[in-house]
Amino acid sequence: MSPVAVYVHVPFCPSKCGYCDFNSYALSGEIVPQTVEAMLTQIETSPFVGVPAKTIFFGGGTPTFLDEASLMSILEAVMRVHPPIENCEITSEANPGTVDASKFRAMRAGGFNRISLGAQSFLDSDLIALERVHKGGDIERAFFAAREAGFDNVNLDLMFALPNQTRRGWTTNLERALAMEPDHLSLYCLTIEPNTAFYRRHLRGELHLPDDDAQVAMYDECVSRTAEKGYEAYEISNFAKPGRACQHNLEYWHAAPYLAYGPGAVGCLNDDLAQMAGRGGSIRYTNHKQPRLYVEKMALGSTTWLEEEALTPETHEVERLMLGLRLAEGVELAERDEKVLRKLIDRQWIDLTGQRVTLTAEGRHFCSEVALELAMTG
Repeated sequence: MSPVAVYVHVPFCPSKCGYCDFNSYALSGEIVPQTVEAMLTQIETSPFVGVPAKTIFFGGGTPTFLDEASLMSILEAVMRVHPPIENCEITSEANPGTVDASKFRAMRAGGFNRISLGAQSFLDSDLIALERVHKGGDIERAFFAAREAGFDNVNLDLMFALPNQTRRGWTTNLERALAMEPDHLSLYCLTIEPNTAFYRRHLRGELHLPDDDAQVAMYDECVSRTAEKGYEAYEISNFAKPGRACQHNLEYWHAAPYLAYGPGAVGCLNDDLAQMAGRGGSIRYTNHKQPRLYVEKMALGSTTWLEEEALTPETHEVERLMLGLRLAEGVELAERDEKVLRKLIDRQWIDLTGQRVTLTAEGRHFCSEVALELAMTG
């Protein structure tokens, strides 16, 4: 069986940030160890036992919200069930306010070899507006604690176009991040998602966000400053030192299959993996999202899958285009419509070399529009 990416979702956070639409809960008490036990059961009774792990990624939520013993027990279970291939990238997301040197040392000794720190901003005013639990100074403390624990592959997440953020404020954040010399930077524009506190505030006119021109300027600064510092813009929002691109996320962007454990985790199975699960044809599945319901389902011995969706070849091709266009390497076209391609080239949104389409610098701002145009020609 070919190696596959494995995703583990830890749904707990110290608090729920106003902009967050991920499956996360500010819960404590018995539900936390109960959920950990249910996750261990799901992993150990997986129909995919023995499939090697190409990459392992702990996301959330906040994986480092868990104590060391709980976090490491989950990783150990994953590695027993899915033996990691040589040089397997094993990542954990971390909130700078929920880690210390001791936890990082335990994580590194236990098998994690990559850390992704959710910094978001170095300015306390931004962090308060985002309802984050950490302070700007916690970021450097956590980053260098990870380095001292032996992590030579560390990512920083930052967001721009925050409420009341100026170009100068964003430049300050970007320069402070670059000065730390992380191996990878994920630089995202704040998106106001439905069903979030920020969305409701935005509807009431309470969020003062940078306009479109300011957002474009902030993103262009990301591209130019990271390039000057030797980072490769290998994906629209992701920048890496040579050899440090996130291997797990590349699996997503290449529309490859992946397994998923934990409340709300989403997995994607090709035909071979679906057959192991007793299904016919490629599918995408989502685990029950609420921790208590997830725990109840595992206790009853019933499936943790809340829903599943059949993936037709047409669906897969659309997703391949939507995801692959985000990469600097672009995508190969299975079919081509010369009229559509000429329109996109004339707009200076794409470059075309043989059957491969890549976005131009201008086209990065219109990735979704390009993908839809190409998908409609298939």
